Amino acid sequence: MQSYTEVVFNDSTQKNKRPDGLIVVSTGVQKKHYLVEAKIGNAALDASQIESYMRICKEKKLDGVITISNQYSSSPDIHPLEEVRKIKIKVPVYHWSWMSLLTTIDLMVSNEEVADNDQLLLMNELRRFLSHDSTGVKGFDRMPPEWSDVNKTLANQGKLSARSDEAQKVVEAWTQEAKDLCLILSRLTNTPVQEKLPATHTRNPEARMKAGIKTLVDTHMLVANFEIPYAASPLEVVADIKQRSIYVGMNINAPQDRKSSTARLNWLLRQLKNCDLDNIFVRANWPGSSAPTSYQVTDLINDPNLITKDKEHLTLSSFMVFGSYRLGGRFTQLANFISDLEDNVPLFYRQVGQNLSQWKKPAPKIKETSDNVDVEAISKEAEDF
Repeated sequence: MQSYTEVVFNDSTQKNKRPDGLIVVSTGVQKKHYLVEAKIGNAALDASQIESYMRICKEKKLDGVITISNQYSSSPDIHPLEEVRKIKIKVPVYHWSWMSLLTTIDLMVSNEEVADNDQLLLMNELRRFLSHDSTGVKGFDRMPPEWSDVNKTLANQGKLSARSDEAQKVVEAWTQEAKDLCLILSRLTNTPVQEKLPATHTRNPEARMKAGIKTLVDTHMLVANFEIPYAASPLEVVADIKQRSIYVGMNINAPQDRKSSTARLNWLLRQLKNCDLDNIFVRANWPGSSAPTSYQVTDLINDPNLITKDKEHLTLSSFMVFGSYRLGGRFTQLANFISDLEDNVPLFYRQVGQNLSQWKKPAPKIKETSDNVDVEAISKEAEDF
């Protein structure tokens, strides 16, 4: 690998343009060339500047453009700027946030994934550099001004338009924050955490934006789901604007080898016995069209039969174990909302989520009545029957 900075292409139609870098990767068989454009702090990427670098790539037969900034993307091949995604020049553009690079480096060093000691030392120095305050590398730390407008509209029983600039800006910010939460959870768990998205949303950011706006307009909620390796289920995060609350929860299937709802609940409560249960609730899901019921875990521990209230004729099918965090006025504040969200999501997983397990059907056992299962034995058993 070779790296160059402030490269100039004198014989290009874009000769007045100067990309921040050029990376040349040689595998022995072929070489790949990528132009690099990086922004730091609050500086945003410029679509016209990126387009000019794409033109250089096309002229010089280079392999793509890499952009780096404090803006987030759901995956490296989906650029955060819609204007860039709409450029017709057929040159790949990849994007990484500084925080995603720092997180990758942190996981590699913490998990000792770099075998060579010299390379490990250099990687740690890069980690130390990028994590220093003066570099301007930062996570998503505040909602846009439109967040206050949306909260005021809904608090006054107003209607939010799906075409409004406020709805789009808020959902865009939520998408950025969801990616930042992935990185925070990755660093805390020392594993790569991914946002759980439908395949159509992974490939098509516009479809994801449209779905997010519809959820906001219809339910007055912002929703995100996270896949943590080996966790019992995805972590669901909901910001409820009308309630000014954050809900963080996980779905757990009820054990099928317990017949009664109370027995199924006790199986779950045993998993929670060593947890800090402040603000923790269980929502019981019932078969058919029967409405779910919710109780605070401490109340269920004191009286497990409470779960069957008005549902004596039914057997519950699954649970949602969730934390409920009421933020009050802080919910509407641009920075405090993000700060409280990033405190409470890991808090729930640390206190409860990491202790949960899904029920598994037990392994089948050999029949104790007989070890003989040849044809003659089966025939005799059939005759006896």
